[in-house]
Amino acid sequence: MVRISFSGREIASVLRGHCFRPVRRTGSHLKLRYGHPETDQIRVVPVPMGPADDIPTGTLQSIACQCGAEDFHARCEWIDANR
Repeated sequence: MVRISFSGREIASVLRGHCFRPVRRTGSHLKLRYGHPETDQIRVVPVPMGPADDIPTGTLQSIACQCGAEDFHARCEWIDANR
């Protein structure tokens, strides 16, 4: 079974470890930026960093989509393996 509940801190930590860099923090959201070295494609992903509660599934799906994931469950497996 694929784990599909993560805190904002877990997601931000994994993304930072994979070339996403913090841009700014606005309220309870941290914005992370990724620039692809070959295509110059830029991705900016906001991650809610509120209390240690898990992020709702719909929000997690949106974050995965903004990161370029085509398969949500595969992205959740990747987050779980890299946290």
